[in-house]
Amino acid sequence: MGLVCSSILTDSDRLEPGKTPNVVMWGHSPQEVGDLTQSRRSPRLPGFTLPQDVRVAMTDADALEGTTLVVSAIPVQFTRGVFERLRGLIPPGVPVLSVAKGIENGTLLRPTQLIAEALADDPDKPARPLGCLSGPTIAAELARCLPATMVAASDDEKLRRDVQTLFATRWLRIYTHADLLGVELAGAIKNVIAIAAGLLDGLHAGNNAKSALLARGLAEISRLGAAMGASPDTFFGVAGVGDLATSCFSPEGRNRSLGEALGRGEKLEAALARSRHVVEGVATTRSVVDLARKYRVEMPITQAVHAILFDGLDPIEAIGKLMTREMKAERVG
Repeated sequence: MGLVCSSILTDSDRLEPGKTPNVVMWGHSPQEVGDLTQSRRSPRLPGFTLPQDVRVAMTDADALEGTTLVVSAIPVQFTRGVFERLRGLIPPGVPVLSVAKGIENGTLLRPTQLIAEALADDPDKPARPLGCLSGPTIAAELARCLPATMVAASDDEKLRRDVQTLFATRWLRIYTHADLLGVELAGAIKNVIAIAAGLLDGLHAGNNAKSALLARGLAEISRLGAAMGASPDTFFGVAGVGDLATSCFSPEGRNRSLGEALGRGEKLEAALARSRHVVEGVATTRSVVDLARKYRVEMPITQAVHAILFDGLDPIEAIGKLMTREMKAERVG
């Protein structure tokens, strides 16, 4: 997503081309940064070429000097360490926008929360604006400029509107949203449900089962979100059901693909080793189970995914347990 975001920000189809920002790309690996500088390509996104207008920084200080906005695409479980490393280089008050989707293990913090904690800003100074950009965003499709929508969410109205203006193009529509909690939760938990969708694909369980999974998965997401204080409406918008549907049905979704491999009988360690990407839903499953316990919310699909990933439960047995749960009336909230 970092590669894609840099491309969007320098796209000639931006709705305000006269205000094209200066974009600097940063990476934690000197080897990857060097290769990207030379070839303008990355194995993380085959077929994509980094625009010439994007400068690739070779050092931390070079990347952040004079910055007015930081866009973070760092996987959630690694975000804290990176921002602690960069703490002294990001000027006070400079906004940070996260495009990662997950929940940190142990602390159960969302991306913007852990960024704030890692930066340890001076409490006597104005709070740093923080936000996220989320939605149904398969990176390979965005790289081909296929029509898409995203949501810019923040407690800070100015940041929401600034991000909307920065990222809007003729093929990418950006909505603003004040429910940062709900948008970040939706983006994180949908990865867990997407693993379950992939499991059904690997087992050839059919579209009836998969559509039912999507509906009941959305119910779990919205129940936990409401218990934590998010707006229920958030989960029925672009960042909620929109992102969930894409993640559950797209063949390019990394969480769904992992689930499919597990459904075919592959071991978790082998499936993760084959992936070029961090599969956020695996670690996030642990965090969501902990949140469900903390807020006393029933999340049977999430519990089943956790048991398959970490307790060795057979996927077919997991489906059987879900199908034979106590019969009851349907409810979403």
